[in-house]
Amino acid sequence: MTTWVLLRGLMREARHWGEFPLLLQDAVGADEIVTLDFPGNGSLHAQTSATTVAAMVSHCRDELRRLGYPPPYQVLALSLGAMVAVAWSELYPDELESMVLINTSLAPYNPFYHRLRPANYFSVMRLLYGSAAQREDLILNLTSTIKNRSAQRQAILDQWVDYARECPVTRTNMLRQLGAAMRYRAAPLPPTVPLLLLAGARDQLVNAKCSLKLAQHWQCAMRVHPEAGHDLPLDDGAWVARQVRDWLAQQSVSRA
Repeated sequence: MTTWVLLRGLMREARHWGEFPLLLQDAVGADEIVTLDFPGNGSLHAQTSATTVAAMVSHCRDELRRLGYPPPYQVLALSLGAMVAVAWSELYPDELESMVLINTSLAPYNPFYHRLRPANYFSVMRLLYGSAAQREDLILNLTSTIKNRSAQRQAILDQWVDYARECPVTRTNMLRQLGAAMRYRAAPLPPTVPLLLLAGARDQLVNAKCSLKLAQHWQCAMRVHPEAGHDLPLDDGAWVARQVRDWLAQQSVSRA
């Protein structure tokens, strides 16, 4: 049985994947797709967020065991979730069959001004304040390129605001998650797990050069969407699903 585990980023929850899990399942024929929340987010919003990426790995492993999904897993992860996937591959490589990492950045490979574009420093601080509607509007502006499509944008924003009000992320948990991301440093050696990197060329939050640098250092496959932003599965989930499908097919041919 093939189990795909999907991990999102800072302050996000499983519902933010939208229709993407179904698109992925249809494209790759996955038996099971599991969307996990980190403590402090979504269904676990009342819990205290971890302060280290390694602790987030431990949470994922414990939760999958609790739900009855044994390893190995295939992991698709975005942003902070991708850091967790990399740490997972370092600590327990035998548990992962493959990884697809989207718009991630890692110390020590990527400089801080690429990991978070300087123009957004003030915007990130604004996430700690304001109403749910103001915060979600800002996040959508920072992470997606659909802002010019007003009807679609408003529908997504309304949904996200509902999520934020139903499962609020506290300011303390935001800071704990941000601190974990800032402190994490990847191992000096490339992951031993088969790996695909995906990036949006119009990512306003994390410079796409971060993924390019990682692909060069790790000598792994990479694809760039010319129009998408940071939340690539939101901007063009069908494209992401196709890239994963085609990459898996190439992997199968290589192993044959």
